[in-house]
Amino acid sequence: MRHRWRGGAGCERDAGGGGDAAAGALRGLRGRPLAAALRSPAEAAELRAAALLRAGREAGGRESHTPRLVALELKGGVGALRPGGAGTEAPVAWDGEVAAYLERASAGGSAPRDAGSRTEDASSDRKGSSSASVQGTSPASSRLTVSQEVYSGGSMRVWSDYLNVHLHPKSIYVIRQYMHDGECGCLEAFGQGESLLQDPGCIEELEDRLHFYVEECDYLQGFQVLCDLHNGFSGVGAKVTELLYDEYSGKGILTWGLTPVMSNMGGSQKNFYRLMNTALGIVHLSSHSSLFCPLSLSGSLGIKPQPPVTFPYINYDASLNYHSSAILAAVLDTLTAPYRLCSSQGSMMHLAETLNFSGRKVVAAWASVPFPALHGCSLPDTLCAYQQDMPWKLLSSCREQKVSCCFAQSVVLRGVCKESHISSCPEKQATSPLHAYESTEQILQHYLHTVFPGAFSTSHVLEQPCNTLPPYPQFFSPLLTRQGFLLDKPPSYSSAAVESIPVLAALQSSPVLHTLLYSLYKDLQKLNTRRWPSFFSAGVEQDDFQEALQELRTLSQCYEMGSEADESEDEADAD
Repeated sequence: MRHRWRGGAGCERDAGGGGDAAAGALRGLRGRPLAAALRSPAEAAELRAAALLRAGREAGGRESHTPRLVALELKGGVGALRPGGAGTEAPVAWDGEVAAYLERASAGGSAPRDAGSRTEDASSDRKGSSSASVQGTSPASSRLTVSQEVYSGGSMRVWSDYLNVHLHPKSIYVIRQYMHDGECGCLEAFGQGESLLQDPGCIEELEDRLHFYVEECDYLQGFQVLCDLHNGFSGVGAKVTELLYDEYSGKGILTWGLTPVMSNMGGSQKNFYRLMNTALGIVHLSSHSSLFCPLSLSGSLGIKPQPPVTFPYINYDASLNYHSSAILAAVLDTLTAPYRLCSSQGSMMHLAETLNFSGRKVVAAWASVPFPALHGCSLPDTLCAYQQDMPWKLLSSCREQKVSCCFAQSVVLRGVCKESHISSCPEKQATSPLHAYESTEQILQHYLHTVFPGAFSTSHVLEQPCNTLPPYPQFFSPLLTRQGFLLDKPPSYSSAAVESIPVLAALQSSPVLHTLLYSLYKDLQKLNTRRWPSFFSAGVEQDDFQEALQELRTLSQCYEMGSEADESEDEADAD
């Protein structure tokens, strides 16, 4: 799982036809979440499509939509994208009759993909993989036969292998000083990433691409930045957010720090580099962002790996970026809905300000993918089954905890019909307060106030579900219907592919972040960092690193509760 920087800008026109937010990322997720989360305008009835997508015209005059995106990628990491960065090669044009044949791969979790970028004779034999072929007969037959390949998760090498949108030529900037894969020539240290953004040529190239998107805006909300924490892209992200903070003062900057599921690397240099990159990344990214959220399926950011997050109705392979990025894409698309809603005047900065008070600029992500709504049951019926614990998982690389309190939260529930407040169980209506409310918004808000008394909670309910059509992997439980709702028992017939799912997701300013940040601080305190001079020779001074550690500790203290604050004071006295 790799994460790149994507920074972009959007606009909002008075007529409501323009965009309103920037999309951003810094090296990401070999299947990067934003790429999978982008939707066509036709699929976004409740969400302003132009918040992430810009309208344009192709050479032939056909309308097209490309994301407002600037992506920094390493050499060899763009896969099938054309040199101009506009996307995979366009399919062969054909006006005659078309017959489509689907080849299914033997591995599970596969999804079909348009392979029009590769044209080959049907007789060519590519051993070890199914191939895409275009067979053209003579014009007299007026027939084109297209064989479409279906990839298994293991065949997905880079994020563009399952990119379903075309990109503007301004979107992709390839950093040629470092390699995407390999044992040498890698961008592995925070200081290396910082140094890249001190190069005048790189800065000029980045600013030119940013200005291209910003100058077309009538109203710029801000920027989303997706960035690796575990490698040198944490340094790139630190300098990019600093640039955005200085040049676009007052605009929202929402930063997502992404990390892959890590195997046990023991005492390897790579593991210690990961820890140091992560700590420096959190400190620097949060200081120049309106809001910063670590987002991962990994169970821990610390030196000891923890099992990855599991979901009761998804059978995913955490080692496949194709799978993990798809889950994070669904979560990211849901979490960012509040400032993309057609019905809401809330902005990116407004969302940040509801969560980042008292110095708490780091938030945790929680999600239920899919939300466990029984087919045919109402929202009150579903929530009544979770009176004590929310049915979601922590996606911010901290061991699972039962959290009964938070300072503030933004919650989004999508894929639930507005009429789902009507109970299918009349006997429950008299006993549950949730059944007394007339709208799904009221039901969710009352539920949140019950589970998190005293917390500042904002909530949104969308009917529009999360789309899981190809190339989204089909790794769902057979208990799910085509719309992603739960059945009492598996169907007796072969179930159809899941086309969409309901999702519940939240950003929380929560005491769990004290555990996350302070545990990382303690792990690094135990290390003799002088054993890795190569990390510091890349540009980070020992004194600056120690100062960043203290800032990490101070940041963790913003999330303390009662006894935790007393323990920290005792430890400070001992130090």
